[in-house]
Amino acid sequence: MLFLVIAIGVLLIIVATTKFKVHPFLSLMLGTLFVGFASGMPLMKIVENINTGFGGIMGGIGLVIVFGTIIGTILEKSGAALRMAEVVLRIVGPKRPQLAMSLIGYIVSIPVFCDSGFVILNSLRKALAKRAKVALASMSVALATGLYATHTLVPPTPGPIAAAGNIGADGFLGTIILIGLIVAIPATVVGYFWATTVARKIEVEDDGEELDYDEIVRSFGKMPSTFKAFLPIVLQISRTRKPTPGIARL
Repeated sequence: MLFLVIAIGVLLIIVATTKFKVHPFLSLMLGTLFVGFASGMPLMKIVENINTGFGGIMGGIGLVIVFGTIIGTILEKSGAALRMAEVVLRIVGPKRPQLAMSLIGYIVSIPVFCDSGFVILNSLRKALAKRAKVALASMSVALATGLYATHTLVPPTPGPIAAAGNIGADGFLGTIILIGLIVAIPATVVGYFWATTVARKIEVEDDGEELDYDEIVRSFGKMPSTFKAFLPIVLQISRTRKPTPGIARL
């Protein structure tokens, strides 16, 4: 019965967030309250557990989440994400656009939120699809699966950090990053093969926007160097096992 209650609570969170557009934090609170009441927990005990759980996670990894979000925003606004994409394209080459999109998504979504990464790289996706004469749906699937693979598995995005805190692994974020990078590879590969076998046969309506890759790069202005763009990914955000309270170490 408890597993059924938890499953309904998760479903409630998903429906509230996707269908009714409730803020994710409020949806989580709603699901938490439902699970507490449905399992027969007293109201004061529910409130106490919410405060203890939320406070414990934020006290342990709150600064890491904040710093990770700041780094992602900086990379997004400075053009570093587009610089990383440009480097990957030079290495992979224009003849394998889906592979390039998968790798770009895999790398960019480590420091940048996946939805922001898709918005940043959307024009690039269209330009490459036009240049390589491949289906837009194929490029979209390749990019989206690459973005989500690392976004859901690799810190410093908040989800993997919070999951590490829940299982008591917040003192080993460097190890979590390494494991997440490895586990995200099969997910990215599956997304790539789906993009090149199934999604390439799907036709989507083009918005008619004429895009050129070189014009996209020039329109962004001066971007950081390759070294500066990749530096936040190379430097792992981690903490010692017994850190100074309130201090997150780089």
